[in-house]
Amino acid sequence: MKTNRLSYICPAKKIQMKYSILFLFVFVLISCSEQKIGYVDNVKLMDGYQEKIDVEDKYQNKLETLNRKRDSISQAFQLEAQEFQSRAEKMVASKAQKEYDILQQRGQFMGQQLQQEEQILSQQGQLEMDSVVQKVKREIKAFGKSNKYTYILGGGEGGSVLYGQESDDLTEQVLKILNDKYKK
Repeated sequence: MKTNRLSYICPAKKIQMKYSILFLFVFVLISCSEQKIGYVDNVKLMDGYQEKIDVEDKYQNKLETLNRKRDSISQAFQLEAQEFQSRAEKMVASKAQKEYDILQQRGQFMGQQLQQEEQILSQQGQLEMDSVVQKVKREIKAFGKSNKYTYILGGGEGGSVLYGQESDDLTEQVLKILNDKYKK
């Protein structure tokens, strides 16, 4: 009679195998626990965030004011230049050249001043916008922690999510939290 070597296993081995299988089952169960993943559409989030909109409006208004100032100064300078041209025709060439040089220096100085104001305005706007972006990132992180997300990915233009189920889109939830906190 042919005997199968596996047909007889000592009772201690059977218990050890049961515990091994149970341990393996528990290990697989724990390691397969579901990770919670969501995403936000960065563009949609920022476009809908009221603080970001307010910052843009604020600096757009400041830029428009600066442009009106530039236009006003430019018009006044053009009138002065035209007036100088009509006077220069009656002046001695050396004196006309001297006044022209002074006028040109003033024009360059005013242009540099306006350019410097524009750069300062741009830097201030960028700093404020960077602050808004950091606030958004902190809020997304806090949302993720409080709702036990393993990952929250960034989608939209330049984002890393090429496709995601709408049920995993957290944009509106995060946007509501951001706008509610901003209103306070």
